[in-house]
Amino acid sequence: MEERPLDPIIVVAVTMLAVWAAGTWADGPGWIHLLLTGGVFLLIWRIVTRAQRAACPREAKRKR
Repeated sequence: MEERPLDPIIVVAVTMLAVWAAGTWADGPGWIHLLLTGGVFLLIWRIVTRAQRAACPREAKRKR
């Protein structure tokens, strides 16, 4: 199995979720919940695109 480098967008998504968790623990403002939406979206999006790229690398290169 090929080991892939850590994706910076996944790191940003996890950071957003950590900030959201800390903000809700401290009863933060309403906009803090946008971090949950954005973080989950980025995380799922990058996991799906990485899986697609790994499944068929020739087609992923051609689409770029």
